[in-house]
Amino acid sequence: MSDFLAFRIHQQDKGVRAGLERMSIDALSAGDVLIRVRWSDINFKDALAATGAGRILRRFPLNGGIDGAGVVEHSADARFKAGDEVLVTGNGLSEVHDGGYAEYLRVPGDWVIPLPAGLSLRESMCLGTAGFTAALAVHQMQRMGQVPEAGPVAVTGATGGVGSLAVDMLAGLGFEVHAVTGKAAEADYLRELGAHEMLLRDGLDLGSRPLESVRFAGAIDNLGGEWLTWLTRCTGPLGNIASIGLAASHKLETTVMPFILRGVNLLGINSVETPRALRLEIWDRLAGDLKPAHLARIVAREVALADLPACFDDYMKAGVVGRTVVRIE
Repeated sequence: MSDFLAFRIHQQDKGVRAGLERMSIDALSAGDVLIRVRWSDINFKDALAATGAGRILRRFPLNGGIDGAGVVEHSADARFKAGDEVLVTGNGLSEVHDGGYAEYLRVPGDWVIPLPAGLSLRESMCLGTAGFTAALAVHQMQRMGQVPEAGPVAVTGATGGVGSLAVDMLAGLGFEVHAVTGKAAEADYLRELGAHEMLLRDGLDLGSRPLESVRFAGAIDNLGGEWLTWLTRCTGPLGNIASIGLAASHKLETTVMPFILRGVNLLGINSVETPRALRLEIWDRLAGDLKPAHLARIVAREVALADLPACFDDYMKAGVVGRTVVRIE
């Protein structure tokens, strides 16, 4: 098999050097299943890895891309055969294992998810880790008793990939969604996805008391820091807050009052190390009741692998709305 194209990240001095280069199959990380990659996507984590702005990679060099979808080329795992359509997200891709920004991806069989009926390969990467994370958050909130009748659910970072998909999914399930964003110009976009109300971050009084007046019945938070603190203070009794991201800060300064006086549940959402059985369940839901109704609207652009290096700066400048899907071939 001839060499192939990959977006590869190398360590250089105290930072990274990344770009497109040729490599051989033999140089790929070990695994039971070799996949010819058709599609990938861009997540904020991918931008952090590619630019070196975040310490994502734990070994070098590695191919970037925490997601990939394609067709099995060869498998030593009996669960898969040549020609099967599959996807892989998380599981250490572009952290300790070569990722999906390459024409080929080789991974352990336990990481491979058969493409669910109801999704195309492209759609699976329109969702990718962002969609999986949003769906996992919704699933865990429902498991803890979150229902539309309890009241509105807030989504912070609502115009980003995870936020946009979460707004769409929650609205599709009948929840009243209050979208929290810093982008006033995207009001129409958020309403198209199903947001009932848009809250501009600059206009919000976050308060300072351990408990503020109840404003939400639950929340999905992409920001962390003072925004997650605020949500703990204004979420109502037995409400669930799914903590997904730290776009604003990794810190959380709060009190135990929301948890012991209102019974608020803070749910940590880890999309990387999700057990396989739960991962399969979530992907089945993403092809079913959690499939976003406005996926074509959320996917703002499609780029080729060759164009990938020029895409990451927009993510670092918080200039991206929705999702970007990457065409590998």
